[in-house]
Amino acid sequence: MAILTNLLLPLLLVATISPAPALCYVNPGAMKLRDATYTSSYRTYIVLVQPPRSNASEDMHRRWHMSFLPRSHTDNTSEARLLHSYTQVFSGFAARLTDAEVDAVAKKPGFVRVFPDRTLQLATTHTPEFLGLKNGTGIWSSADHGKGVIIGLLDSGIHAAHPSFDDHGVPPPPARWKGSCKAARCNNKLIGAKWFVGGDSADEVGHGTHTSSTAAGNFVSGASYKGVGAGTAAGIAPGAHVAMYKVCTEEECQTSTILAGLDEAIKDGVDVLSVSIGGDTSISFEHDPVALGAFSAVSKGITVVSAGGNSGPAKITVTNDAPWLLTVAAGSVDRSFDASVYLGDGRRVDGEALTQLAAKPSSERYPLLYSEARQYCQYEGDRSVAGKIVVCALTNSKDQASDVKSIVDAGAAAVLLSNDEVGGYTTILMDYNTSVIEVSAADGKVLRDYATSTRNSVASLTYNNTLLGVRPAPDVAWFSARGPSGIAPGILKPDILAPGLNILAAWPPKTDSGSGPFNIISGTSMATPHISGVVALVKSLHPDWSPAAIKSAILTTSDVVDNTGGPILDEQHGKANACARGAGHVNPTRAADPGLVYDITANEFAGYICWLESTDAKAASLLDSSLPCGDLPKITEAQLNYPTITVPLRPTPFIVNRTVTNVGPAESTYTAKVEAPTTLAVHVSPETLSFSKVGEKKTFSVSVSGHGVTEEELTAEGSLSWVSEKHVVRSPVVAIVGIGRRGSPPPAASPPGRTSVH
Repeated sequence: MAILTNLLLPLLLVATISPAPALCYVNPGAMKLRDATYTSSYRTYIVLVQPPRSNASEDMHRRWHMSFLPRSHTDNTSEARLLHSYTQVFSGFAARLTDAEVDAVAKKPGFVRVFPDRTLQLATTHTPEFLGLKNGTGIWSSADHGKGVIIGLLDSGIHAAHPSFDDHGVPPPPARWKGSCKAARCNNKLIGAKWFVGGDSADEVGHGTHTSSTAAGNFVSGASYKGVGAGTAAGIAPGAHVAMYKVCTEEECQTSTILAGLDEAIKDGVDVLSVSIGGDTSISFEHDPVALGAFSAVSKGITVVSAGGNSGPAKITVTNDAPWLLTVAAGSVDRSFDASVYLGDGRRVDGEALTQLAAKPSSERYPLLYSEARQYCQYEGDRSVAGKIVVCALTNSKDQASDVKSIVDAGAAAVLLSNDEVGGYTTILMDYNTSVIEVSAADGKVLRDYATSTRNSVASLTYNNTLLGVRPAPDVAWFSARGPSGIAPGILKPDILAPGLNILAAWPPKTDSGSGPFNIISGTSMATPHISGVVALVKSLHPDWSPAAIKSAILTTSDVVDNTGGPILDEQHGKANACARGAGHVNPTRAADPGLVYDITANEFAGYICWLESTDAKAASLLDSSLPCGDLPKITEAQLNYPTITVPLRPTPFIVNRTVTNVGPAESTYTAKVEAPTTLAVHVSPETLSFSKVGEKKTFSVSVSGHGVTEEELTAEGSLSWVSEKHVVRSPVVAIVGIGRRGSPPPAASPPGRTSVH
């Protein structure tokens, strides 16, 4: 959601999770019956099988799938063991089986392959204005706020009674909608609500309510979080319809359940799928049933938007990195919940606080206390903190919240929490419900040095509420996972940067993380629905565009500069590279009119999957029996018609071909403009593309060679822009050290001592 008045505030979902797949929660209670029935030797497996005849009914599919279960279990217990029957993502099912039973199933005619189930987890109000969306003008006006587009979300459910899901001004769903709504309140806004875990579609976590309102929440006046970020909240596509598929609980999300929601969403007829779910690590696409299921959705014209993960800032940590997915990184916005620390020597340190304790400056000074031995706030029971401002290192852990409370309860005037070096300038706000100010790593060092080097060090505090126009913005958040992809280094991932830090959006009442009706949290989970909303706006204007064309429009029109006019920065305020920010920061207005697009058909994606499969690529042929690998050309990563260009860094030229389609003026001419460092040589042929009609295609080649880049630097980066009188169509050109046909860059470990967010 986004705030639209002069005090607008992005909704950010901050949560701490253990190292595991991010952004999805699964309800253990949903499996209680089965767990009581079967021993621990049973596991959930996803089994792909050959499809029955093309006109088979749902019931025939289910009976076919039941036939694969062991003969000794073809009585009533087999119904309980067959968890899900899939017909859209692929032909297959999920069932509880022992290892021996899996071996027996694998010997049956029609069996293709089996995947063990995986556990994944769940990975706004000023943000529309930050993205250039304003009522009555621009893309919001031309796209009619996304009316007629259906955004489906695989998430933790939805608080249907929230005012963000009122249907004022929203028309009935289009006739193609085949879904149903089982929620406390269904209307023209919330047209779909189904659950695959738990007993209903309600959101006990908050995550699904937050993401769905960010993507498509209706206008809500008077939104704020405890008075900060006050204004009118709205999603990125406030006129779009919402369909929620509850596949997660607060603990986790199971692959088999996600696939069930995905299968249903395809049948129901969604236009966009927003998936703020992921894992800690990627697995190869041809062995990932969720990636293959998402390919089925894309092949049916559904754009699938996914979170890039929260394992940054280490390299090679991005997840959801299949090329048919639109993978999102998380950045900051130009808003701060400002609080200032005035030091006794006249210096001022600016931080942020969700609890704003004073409306005007205070001149009262307090002694400043910092102890290296107690740097993480370990002062429990120590009354020496009374009347002092205590400086600590931030851990983002639940234990620290308890430690902070004990310090304030002991009489401390305030607690100042400093980022560590990894966090840098990324301040992930948490509500401690007391006098806490969070500061950057650089400002934390200023506070520590002053407190330990100055006798009688003192400070006073000021709370300044919400400030807009903060610079620089955006920058890449520390937790946002980085490329290159460990599975497909020849495809630039993440694709795009969007707001994901301290985002304000709708929230259900009576949850552990907040009391509603709005909450502020952070993660690539929050960035993802921003892009889903933008996809809905573009889809509303161009209903015939493919998912690849929509992705291309978003990537090639993105911003590579921040609001100071300089390059987008990372969490250390160094220049962010393409492996951190993708093509750039989303610009919805320009995405609506890109000029040229790089399109990719389902056949081409299938050809890529066939190339990945070194043998017969059964997965690709199963997804669509009309696309057998024997009839498809194998397409390598570098030659896939992707809107970004990623190649191995070699001293000899590496040549790729690309084809662009004219979606701008019929008569138009584009000239190639190359920007590259001295370590990279980029040549384009031809250097001019002339079009005479809309829909016309032109092919060109790009030659890239380079030298002088170390494995630590990993990449060299330039860009290719096709420039016409009215359009600039920009593609990053990234050369990566040490990748070959299927080789990946060396693995990078996550920094120690950090707590993940989703």
